[in-house]
Amino acid sequence: MRKIAFGPVADNKSRILILGTMPSEESLRKQERYGHKSNQFWKIVFTLFNKTLPDNYDEKIKLLTDNHIAIWDVLHSCEGSGSLDSNIKNEKPNDFKKFFKQYPQIRHIFFTGKKAEEFYKKYVGFDKERTYTTLPSPSSANAGMTLNEKIEKWKILKDTSDKV
Repeated sequence: MRKIAFGPVADNKSRILILGTMPSEESLRKQERYGHKSNQFWKIVFTLFNKTLPDNYDEKIKLLTDNHIAIWDVLHSCEGSGSLDSNIKNEKPNDFKKFFKQYPQIRHIFFTGKKAEEFYKKYVGFDKERTYTTLPSPSSANAGMTLNEKIEKWKILKDTSDKV
């Protein structure tokens, strides 16, 4: 079965783009990014901005947009069973040429793991107009790091947000 990712969450105030690989099956089912209860994405982001994590998805997205952060996925669609990046096959990337034409002010890209970076490099490529940073995956599959270790590595996102 072919999985299709969400469209981007971005506006003309966005200066930072967080890129995942592809939403998990649970995220697609719930229609919420990083929707699996064991994914630590929202916990990390809300901790960085010293805010209480809400249950409401729109409030989660608002924290990102209020801090000039857009969110999307490298892949538009793929096949593969389960939600592990290692199971992805027959992938198709999103249209970043069109995206950056619409949002040229985005200058900082953060990948939520190595696989997102690999797919981006393969299908889009890096340019000199933007900075690129690969963060540790917030997925529970990344059990080699504690939540606090991940938060420490993700602090660069908050530091970058404070400067834009």
